[in-house]
This record gives sequence, structure tokens and C-alpha cells, in this order.
Amino acid sequence: MKNLWFLIVFLFVFKVYPQQSDFSHIDFSKADRNVLACKNENLNNLPQLVDKLTAGLPTDVERFKAIYLWVCTNISNDYNLFLRNERKRNKFQNDSLKLSNWNSQFNKTIFRELLKNKKTICTGYAYLVKKMAGLANLNCEVVHGYGRTSTTNIDKLEAPNHSWNAIELNGKWYLCDPTWASGLQNAETFEFNFQYNEGFFLSEPELFAINHFPIEEKWFLENTTTFDAFLEAPVIYGKAYKNLLAHTTPKKMHQSITKHDKLTFEYVLLKPVTQKEIHLLIDNGHHSKKVKPTSYLLKGSSLTLEHQFNSKGFYDVHVYFGEDLISTYTVMVKS
Repeated sequence: MKNLWFLIVFLFVFKVYPQQSDFSHIDFSKADRNVLACKNENLNNLPQLVDKLTAGLPTDVERFKAIYLWVCTNISNDYNLFLRNERKRNKFQNDSLKLSNWNSQFNKTIFRELLKNKKTICTGYAYLVKKMAGLANLNCEVVHGYGRTSTTNIDKLEAPNHSWNAIELNGKWYLCDPTWASGLQNAETFEFNFQYNEGFFLSEPELFAINHFPIEEKWFLENTTTFDAFLEAPVIYGKAYKNLLAHTTPKKMHQSITKHDKLTFEYVLLKPVTQKEIHLLIDNGHHSKKVKPTSYLLKGSSLTLEHQFNSKGFYDVHVYFGEDLISTYTVMVKS
């Protein structure tokens, strides 16, 4: 009974966050079935594919979900193509003419690879979602900007490196990232593994802005930040989008505290998480230690964690909800 009451209270508080709950009344099961029925379809006839995906779906959000989900579960992320583009763009960053020529040439490569092998990078994902949404009479835009992951070298993040989508539904704009939603790349083999992440569909703008910085300010939607704040932000991971509505504190990845002081972590939860499920992995460069936070406080959907550092040193601190890696910070503990 206690757990049931906790869940009722949590869901009530959750309702105040509209971005995720605007379509909580929609049953997407028919859209999912349409996607499954079109598995392994090619891109040779996009109008026909879109007709199949959206057949019998009465709402715009269902039609868009079917298109978006099909792209995320049928188009592979080509990491080798990404690396090739990154090398060339770095090489030509001080030569605008060569860079422009490369971008023009590479765009043709992107779409040729997409049509032939159903492989692409973020630009291809975003343009394909926009094209297919347009064929379904949906207003969808490609958003260009900067993306941050755990492997991004922020010291060299001088040019836009990522693209995603904004979709208008019922007169309101929402954000999606089909590239990051599609799956994970094996860091050693570069092999792509499909692993759909629902959290990047109609994401909360505040959370989205931690690792997405659009060139055009309007695509922050109701949230805004500075580029410096974006670069200084903590690293959050794909699994955070399955667990969080917002990351509140710390605002910066790098923290400096005094020995015996406490560091506070604050989140707004998308779904309940118990104290038992939460742990920190603290790495001092020599070994890692799994520990429980010093304190845990849950009020509705707002979670506050504290951890006291009793030894000086420099630490990587990783926050886990169960097996899900949520965020990473560095902490300098001084005497």
C-alpha cells in the first residue's frame, strides 16, 4: 500500500511537466505495428513507405511517431562516415573554400549511402525524418547545432557537429534526436547496434539543452542557455532521457570542494527510482569504488542526493540508477 501511494503521488506531480505528458492519452500500439510491418523496407519509394507507416493513424503525433520510430530502427549510424567527415572538416577549418567544397561533396555521399545501404550520420537521419514527415503533411524542421557526448573534446568544439529535428504538433514545437535514439556504436569495433531510446522522442527542452546547443536560439524552445554554460555542463547519457525530466544541480561538470564537504545532485524524475537503486561510482584514476550517496531525499518527482567527500584528491563521479548511467562529474577535493 505504501508503494502504491508513493506511485500515485509521483504521477500526480509528474503531470505538471507538459512536454512529456501532452500525449499521455495516446495509444501508440497501432503506430508500432505499422513500423513492424514495414521492417526492412527500402527507401526507393518514400511516398509509398510513408503511406504504409501512417495508414489508419488518426492523429499527427501517431503519424510522426511511426515515421520517427521507423527511421530510428531501420537506419544504421555509420561511425566511419562520421570520422571521415570530422577529419576533413578539421583539416579544412581554416580554408573556407575547401571546407565549402567538401561539405557539398560530402552531402552527396551522405544521401547516396543512405539510399543504397540505409546507413548515415546525424544529417542524414534529420533530413530523412523531415522529408518523410513532410510527405505526411507534418511540419518538421532540421535543427543544426552542437552536440555533446562523453567522448566530445570540448576544447576543439569550434564548429557545429550535430543535427536533430523539431516537429510541430497541435500548434506546439517539440524536440527529437533520431540519431542518438537509434542505438549505440561499439567503441572498439565501430559496429552499430540498434537500441531504440524512447527518451529522445519529444524530449524535455531543459534536459535536451544540456547536450544540444542549436545555432538558432528559437530551437531551445522555452529553455535558453549560453554556449559557455553548455560547454561547462555535466555529461549526461542516453539513459538519462529514460529516467529524467530535468537535471538541476550541479550546473557544471567540474566541481571543487573542501574535504568533508558535501556535493549536491538534484534531478526531476520521469519515473520513480528508489534509494536502493541509486549508487555512485567514484574513480580516483587508480581504482573505482561503488558507494551509496550520503543522503537521499525524494519529494514528488524531485530527487536530491548528497555525497560527502572525506579524502582529498581528484575524482570522476558517475551517478547510476540501477544499471543506467545517468551523469558524470569531476570533483577536486581540497584539504
